[in-house]
Amino acid sequence: MAQSSGPQPSQAAAYPGVTVGSRPLEGDQARTVFGQVMGLVAVTLGFLALGAYIGRDLSGGVGIAFFIGGLGCIFGLNIASSRGREQLATTLLFGLGLLLGLSLGPVLNSYAQADPSALWEAAGVTGGFVASLGTVGYATRRDLSSWYRVLFVALLALLAFGIVAIFVSIPHANVIWSVGGLVIFGGFTIFDFNRLRRAGQESAVPIAASIFLDVLNVFLFVLELFGGQRD
Repeated sequence: MAQSSGPQPSQAAAYPGVTVGSRPLEGDQARTVFGQVMGLVAVTLGFLALGAYIGRDLSGGVGIAFFIGGLGCIFGLNIASSRGREQLATTLLFGLGLLLGLSLGPVLNSYAQADPSALWEAAGVTGGFVASLGTVGYATRRDLSSWYRVLFVALLALLAFGIVAIFVSIPHANVIWSVGGLVIFGGFTIFDFNRLRRAGQESAVPIAASIFLDVLNVFLFVLELFGGQRD
């Protein structure tokens, strides 16, 4: 397995703003919004894969620049969506996938070179993890708005831990980082699918961005955990 580089705060991408507290949708409208959001997530993951392939040989500095560009897309798509510019918001969503793929290309390529099966295993675990928790969130009729603040504070604490672990030797830091990230983004997955149940079409792009980031971060944390166990 590729050598683990330790906790990487950049893995936990910025989280889009949320709108919560509305009533659940029912029937055809709910199915329409669900299908639209999941379709957007699937296409964005496709752009992520494309970016990772194109950027597999990029240097670390260039990758950071693409990561910052991805953060800009997150803010931009939320602003565009709030102003009713859905086409622009969708373009920025796909740009987010491409830019994050470019930034992660060298990391994923190092895993692919050392042990390609780890990528497929991590992808399979991620699919099952997100599908299971997403089902729980979508099936929960109770509004889980109160989860957001707790999860966001936990995410900030995890990022702080990752920064400290770069400079201070902490036993099993990679395991703590990965398991902590999976717990937090597992919670975000439940939360995001719960608010998808209440979302109108005007919120489709921001929620798709949130679920995409959930999937991406779960994948990266699973991959980090597998890598740490195999090194």
